[in-house]
Amino acid sequence: MLSGANVHDSKMLETAVDAVPLVYNGRRGAPRCRPAKLHADKGYDYAACRRALRKRGIVPRIARRGVESSERLGRHRWVVERTLAWLNRFRRLKVRYEKRDDIHLAFCLLACSLVCLRRLHQP
Repeated sequence: MLSGANVHDSKMLETAVDAVPLVYNGRRGAPRCRPAKLHADKGYDYAACRRALRKRGIVPRIARRGVESSERLGRHRWVVERTLAWLNRFRRLKVRYEKRDDIHLAFCLLACSLVCLRRLHQP
């Protein structure tokens, strides 16, 4: 999902969740359309975000501001941080030179495929 730099992450939550492709769970029947739960940091601690997730059948695991520590999310958050670090190795993505969204998205997809290729060919 692409948005402006001045748009808060919580505003894009519903759009991002709706863009998640079908998840095959290994059982018979139709695949799940959405993940079972979503882990998020304190930036998503709004009633509207929780309501939107529950409406889609997703259990929200969102740290509450002023109540919970952010350290508990570290068990799940490192996967996201690691992936962003892999993508930051590509200078063209770190500093966005393209003005057109479709070209930037194409470079993101190319970088993701290169990361996966390198990960598969590790000794």
